[in-house]
Amino acid sequence: MTQINPPRAILFDLDGTLADTAPDLAAAVNLLRTERGLEPTAYELLRPTASAGARGMIGAAFGLKPEDEGFIPLRDGFFANYQAAMAVHSTLFPGIVELLAGIEQAGLQWGIVTNKPARFTDPLLPQIGLGHAGCAVSGDTTAHAKPHPAPLFEAAARLGLAPEQCWYVGDDLRDIQAGKAAGMPTIACGWGYCGPVEPQAWQADYLFGHPSELLALMQESLSGRSELAA
Repeated sequence: MTQINPPRAILFDLDGTLADTAPDLAAAVNLLRTERGLEPTAYELLRPTASAGARGMIGAAFGLKPEDEGFIPLRDGFFANYQAAMAVHSTLFPGIVELLAGIEQAGLQWGIVTNKPARFTDPLLPQIGLGHAGCAVSGDTTAHAKPHPAPLFEAAARLGLAPEQCWYVGDDLRDIQAGKAAGMPTIACGWGYCGPVEPQAWQADYLFGHPSELLALMQESLSGRSELAA
C-alpha cells in the first residue's frame, strides 16, 4: 500500500460513504413509477446507482439519460419526492459514529464534500447525526462538482488547511478522481455503493471494507508522526 502523510482533516463523500441514503432515494424514484402506473424498480437495481443521485436513479428506473427527452420532468419530480421524505430510512453506515468520534478524539477536523445539492444536504445532515461536520460542501457550492477538485479545495479552505493536509474518502470513481486532482491522499470505501466500476480499478491510495480500517490507518499514521516529533 502507498505511504501517505498523516492528516490534519479527513473529508468524506456523503451518500454511500457516511450515510446509507439509498432507501429514501429509491423510494423517491419508485414513487414516480407508481404514480405512472408502473411497477416499482427492484431495490437491488437502484442501490448501486445511489451515489449518482437523480442521474443514476432515473437511469436505472426509467432508462433515461440527462440529455434524453423527458428526463428533466422526471428529475424535478424525483427532487420533489426526495425533499419531502429524505430522512425516513437513511442511516449512518455501521462504524461511522465510532470513526468520527475517533477523528475528533485525535484532535483532527472532518468535513463533507458531496455532489448532492445544498437544498438536500443542509437539512439532511442534522437529521441523520452529521450536523456537527466541520464543513459541508455541496454539489452546487462551487462552480464545479466532483470529479472537479474545486469542491475539495473549498472544503480545505473552510477548514483553514492546505489540500494536501486532508484525506478524501469516497465510494465512487469521481471521488477518487477529485481527490487526486486536489492533491489529497484518497481512500475508497468498499462498504458503499461503488457504482458500475469496481473500486480496485480506481487507483485510490487505500481500499477499505469497513470504517474501522480507516480509523486504524489514521491512528497508525498519527502515531508515526508523534514518534518523529519525539
